[in-house]
Parts: sequence; structure tokens; C-alpha cells
Amino acid sequence: MPDWIAEEHRYLFQNYGRQPVVIERGSGTRAWDTDGNEYLDFVGGVAVNVLGHSHPAVVRAISEQAARVIHTSNLFYSTPMIELARVLVEASGLDRAFFCNSGTEAVEAAIKLARRWGRDVRDGAFEIITTTDSFHGRTMGSLSATGNARYREPFEPLVPGFRIVPWNDLDAVRAATSSQTAAVMVEPIQGEGGVNMPAPGYLAGLRDWCDRQGILLIFDEVQTGIGRTGTLFAFQHDGVRPDVMALAKGLAGGVPIGAILARDDIAAHFVKGDHGSTFGGNALAAAAALATLREVMAPGFLETARERSQRLIDRLQAIEDRHPLVTGIRGRGMLLAVGLARECSAEVVDEARRRGLLVNNVRPNAVRLMPPLNVSEDDIDRAADILEAAIAAVEGAGAK
Repeated sequence: MPDWIAEEHRYLFQNYGRQPVVIERGSGTRAWDTDGNEYLDFVGGVAVNVLGHSHPAVVRAISEQAARVIHTSNLFYSTPMIELARVLVEASGLDRAFFCNSGTEAVEAAIKLARRWGRDVRDGAFEIITTTDSFHGRTMGSLSATGNARYREPFEPLVPGFRIVPWNDLDAVRAATSSQTAAVMVEPIQGEGGVNMPAPGYLAGLRDWCDRQGILLIFDEVQTGIGRTGTLFAFQHDGVRPDVMALAKGLAGGVPIGAILARDDIAAHFVKGDHGSTFGGNALAAAAALATLREVMAPGFLETARERSQRLIDRLQAIEDRHPLVTGIRGRGMLLAVGLARECSAEVVDEARRRGLLVNNVRPNAVRLMPPLNVSEDDIDRAADILEAAIAAVEGAGAK
């Protein structure tokens, strides 16, 4: 058998910090590497695998669609794409959908739409207000919107037109708004920033401010959407509907897809030829997304996911009570983070992996958990036991 890690080092760009595991197959919450080791996967493709690995409904939809047609391009109509748009529009309360292939592309489309709208409606306004610790993608536009210097600085000068203000600070948004402002764009919960929660009233305050100023409110729900926080879309927790929303990650249960949803009067500013995507909304990805949504939107599914989330939170809070290294539990649904008293999250991740649990060191002092929405109670308990053992090992090593 080839040494796959050595082959990766030889042939691929070295731009990822990969864990030393070669995943060969997965089923549900479990994954197996090429050495036959079994893991509980609480990374979930970075919040992608909302139904776990190789869910039968998604596998069946992909297989059946592949046997009919995989791709035709947007020069023609495609029934899976049209049906997917209908489901998303009716579920979100927005009016129209545009499909692409990733979260970054979805954010990029939202940025372009906001700029086109600002040109047409607000006398050429083009600025978009975003926040510190945000993550919106890695293309030059979405990177320019990202409020994290670690991602931004190596690629400066960036695209102008973004004003980055402190997260959870309504006054800062108000102060940054000018005649050149077209939109405010935030994540309802910051994922890559460390699973940072909005302050009570923050999202509602943004909605009110945008309404009073006549500017757009864009929610980047790439990570929080499709049931990840316990409702289909995270904005539903606060009852604050955006004007434009970006989706991706969990939308197709593991198949690459992205989307933006928008009000009809805003979507109308993308006229023929303004934006497009060769692969966006292709039949295969759309069929996988439809299968995923049918499962997530089935009666009782999200209610059970919320109950399982509470079980996981309870177990994590019990770990916090017993271990001084843990400073808090934050997040919602199946997007959670364990805060740590020092920058040792990579060590916790390593110890957890050696014991059979995959988690993510989202920040140097925080470990992120993103299990499938349908994770079992037994797997939650087992994962909590492993994570506690890993934390205890790191805690003990630090004390020494």
C-alpha cells in the first residue's frame, strides 16, 4: 500500500494543516482510516456532513441522478435545480435562489449582488460592513470581507469597499454606515472565528438599523445553515430574516454546492449575463441537496437534533465542572466549542484522535465539535468520555 501521507507531501500544495489520518471510508458518525482504525467523526467535513457519512438517502439520490444526467450547464433548464430552488425559497421566506459550488462562491455572489443593487438603488453605494473575527471565504472579494488579519495580510492589497468593525457592536456598525454603504454582512454565529455567539438583540438591532438606513442585511449562513444550529436556518432563532443569505456546506450532505437566496426586488438587479457558474446547481449536486433537505426537514428530525444537542452540551458542561482547563462551552445545536484556559487545542485534538475521536482546533484555545445532526445518544456519550480523557491528559501534562 502506498504511503499516502508521503505521496501527499510530494504532489499536493502544502497549504493545509492535516491531521495524520488517511480516511478511507465512513458510515454515519464513524470513519475508518487506511490502517483500519475507527473514529467518531465530530468534525463532519467541517459542518458539511449533516447526515453523517454516506447516508443511504443521499447515496441513492446521487446514484439515481448520475444514471440519468450529471451536468448540462445553465444554458438549459434542469428539474432538480428548479425543485431545489422551490424548497429553499418556501422554507426561508425569501424569493429567489442562485446556485454555485461553494460557500466562498456564495458569499462572492452576495457581494456582487449587493454592489449591483447599491449602484442601481443607492447612487453607486458599494461599501459592505463586516466584523472582526468573521470568515467569509478565500477568493479576493470574500477574503476582503473577512475580519481576520491572519487570512488577510498575506494577500494585501485586497479589494476595497469593506469596512470591518468589532463583532457584537451595534454602535460601531452605526458609526461605519455612510452614503456609500450598500450592506451589512455577518454570520449569525461566527464559525471559523471560534464559534462566537451574537449578543442578545444584536441581529435584531442590525435588522432594524438596515431597515432605517435603507441598506441590505446579508447573513452568511454557510456554516450555520441546514439545521446545524437546531433550526433549518440560524436566523430563525432570532426571528430576523435577512435580505440576502449565503448557504453551502451542509446543503447537499457532502456534495459541493453553494447558494444565495434573496428578496425578489434585490434578485432582480442580477440581469442576464451579470453573474453565472458553469457547474452551479448541476443536476447531481441539486439531487443530493434535495435528498438532504428531505431528511433534515422531515417531521421530528430537527426536534430530535435539538434534544441530542442538549445532551452533548450537558456532557460538555460536566467536563467544564471537573476540569479547570475548560473555560466555557459556547455555540448552539451541533456547532459547539470548548474554550480552553491556554493555547493547547492542538494537543487536545491529538489526544482525542489517539483515543478514537476526531475534533477540530478551531482556535489555539478552543476545540470545535460539529457532529452529524442525527448523531446517536451513545455516540455523544462515547465522544464526551474520550474528549474528557484527552483534556485530562493535556491538563496533567501542563501541570507537570
